Amino acid sequence: MENRIQSLLSEILHPETGKDLVQSGFVEHVAAAAGKATVVLRFAKARDPFAIKIKNTVEETLRRELPSTEVLVVVKEGGAPPRPEPKTLTSTGSIARVIAVASGKGGVGKSTVTANLAVALRDMGYRVGVLDADIYGPSQPRMFGVEGYVPDAVREGDQDRIVPARSMEILLMSIGFFIRPTDALLWRGAMAVNALKQMIHQTQWGALDFLLVDLPPGTGDIHLSIIGELKIDGAVIVSTPQQVAVADVVRGVEMFRNENVAIPIAGIVENMAWFTPEELPEARYYLFGRGGARRYAEECGVAFLGEIPIVQSIMESADDGRPAAGIDPRVGEWYRAIAEKTVEKVMTNGR
Repeated sequence: MENRIQSLLSEILHPETGKDLVQSGFVEHVAAAAGKATVVLRFAKARDPFAIKIKNTVEETLRRELPSTEVLVVVKEGGAPPRPEPKTLTSTGSIARVIAVASGKGGVGKSTVTANLAVALRDMGYRVGVLDADIYGPSQPRMFGVEGYVPDAVREGDQDRIVPARSMEILLMSIGFFIRPTDALLWRGAMAVNALKQMIHQTQWGALDFLLVDLPPGTGDIHLSIIGELKIDGAVIVSTPQQVAVADVVRGVEMFRNENVAIPIAGIVENMAWFTPEELPEARYYLFGRGGARRYAEECGVAFLGEIPIVQSIMESADDGRPAAGIDPRVGEWYRAIAEKTVEKVMTNGR
């Protein structure tokens, strides 16, 4: 029975590394007798973000394959074994604060908010970088007008570093620099995770006050991988006013609040809050409903950072490669207010 359990565990892959649990050393103990089976998993890192996911997978697998056996899976943290892969000497040591920008669903303007928030922070005098971790739909190269950038590699001590793009005094690294815009990125989770780890740890970031991480929409292994690789100081969640978008925000909030993740939520931004025509700058048309994200923020005790309307300059500047917060004074003021609240929240959280 114990050999059978070991064989089943060897078929379960760690979502971050793609290696099986037995090979990676996570299985500390297996015992089986009298219709009962106990598996002890040990994670070196306290509050490992993958622990619960792996535990659930082990339980589901053993109960499915051994239906007559009572299964108990125990998770221990701290001590041996080491992490499944030694980390590369990282280039993130001089980054003061890391802010994740997330959304419960696609199409809410998360990447646009990330780019403009970066510009607002720059205008406040901060040194800013952007990591485009939306690995299946990287759009930051277009947002900053650096689509044709080809990163160089330089030697720094005994490590190779990737030189990020620089636009509007903001450093930028994206998977979009390594693929053609027309190519489909058909990667399995482990491949995407490894690419992200390389971008995080080998980019020549230098000294930054803030690194903004543009996460993929939704929740999943990519998010947990980034959480495991970076000390994230706060999360900004982007939504639109309609209820279907706000419902997805709930999942995002719960992911960050999960006890195995425990990342403070800096607040919620309501994007596309209303439409203002260029010829009627004082008019407001609430195309997607009104105030849904604000109401949810109040109900769940999360800070509401601000509203961003649909205006022509934001749409045009995204296509032109210059975020509107840097060229349209109105947009600059909206994002400056959001940036100030975000900084206050992140600084209050400490490290």
